[in-house]
Amino acid sequence: MIEFENVFKEYSNGILALSNINFKILDGDFVFLVGSSGAGKSTMLKLLMREETVTRGKILIEGTDITKITKRKIPELRRNISVVFQDHRLLDKKTVFENVAYALEILGESKKNIKLSVEEALEIVSLTDKKNCYPSELSGGESQRVSIARAIVNKAPILLCDEPTGNLDQETAWDIMKALIKINERGTTIVMATHAVDIVNKMQRHVITLNKGQIVKDIESGGYYEED
Repeated sequence: MIEFENVFKEYSNGILALSNINFKILDGDFVFLVGSSGAGKSTMLKLLMREETVTRGKILIEGTDITKITKRKIPELRRNISVVFQDHRLLDKKTVFENVAYALEILGESKKNIKLSVEEALEIVSLTDKKNCYPSELSGGESQRVSIARAIVNKAPILLCDEPTGNLDQETAWDIMKALIKINERGTTIVMATHAVDIVNKMQRHVITLNKGQIVKDIESGGYYEED
């Protein structure tokens, strides 16, 4: 479970990005963070990754307050939380297989485990046939699916997605969502920041709406413009 308890985030320039944020996300949930640009969505994801620290309040993951862990423990936290960005950040000189394998190589996994894990991740995002291609040979949607495979290859229980469909056309965006749904059905908790109204309304999942750093709506199942 992920819990935010009375979380405030004020940046050094005086901007209050989050104000008194409280919510819970259950294990295996699929949650959309919605709201206009500057509402606080990305800040919330950065706090979960400990890229930023809270001004005050608690963030609990499976009962552990991650705001109090030492810098030495942050890599351990990040092994349990994967991230997909809007820009896929692939390594141009590595193949699809090598891009996905890279994270496991850093962790010192055996070649056998890497091969099995990468093949499984590529199968989930339907890119097995592209494993020997380079990023320059892929479409935008394919590149984003590679970034998703790279994020899930270590089987982290939490996946954060920051506008993963933001640069894609509607049809390609739905291909990305199908991959994320499949990942969620395997038990991964997904927290996705998005402006994609059509996706949120069609999915009818847990929606947390932010406005100027405050939660204005938190519904277990609904759409972007769900009424109170």
